Amino acid sequence: MTRVKICGITEFEDARDAALLGADAIGLNFHPKSPRYIDPSRASKILEKIPPFVTTVGVFVNHPDPQNLEDFALSLGLHAVQLHGNETPDYCSMIQRVKVIKVFKVDSNFRVDSLRNHGSGTFLLDSCAPGTGATFNWNLVYGANAFGSIIIAGGLTSDNVSEVVTTLH
Repeated sequence: MTRVKICGITEFEDARDAALLGADAIGLNFHPKSPRYIDPSRASKILEKIPPFVTTVGVFVNHPDPQNLEDFALSLGLHAVQLHGNETPDYCSMIQRVKVIKVFKVDSNFRVDSLRNHGSGTFLLDSCAPGTGATFNWNLVYGANAFGSIIIAGGLTSDNVSEVVTTLH
């Protein structure tokens, strides 16, 4: 099954439009250094108006305390946390009450077996330049779905998305 997540939501209108146009999930970025950072109080106002069938994901980078992160996510009503930093398998395993999406940047050194036993059953595989529309060599991630659910990001277009799906399956 193919699902769509729109990330970088900072305005209610964008979240509403994404939901109305069929997005399965929206992402809100809580990393203060991101140009798409959203203040938690603003995020809360957006999230309280989102239909329950839309999965809400918080994006974080190297948050120091997994329990604090989990409590924060639950207080906002997030369904999942997307971890973009150097979070270890142990760190990911400590988060139990919301879904964990662990991000891996794919370059020529990426090995699919690095997903093994990572403490997350869902992985987002992206280029080394997230948020730029850059793609990566999708053949490098062949077989990744043996280790969990896979989300591909980076440079997806209507012209190449079927190639990605075919490569993964």
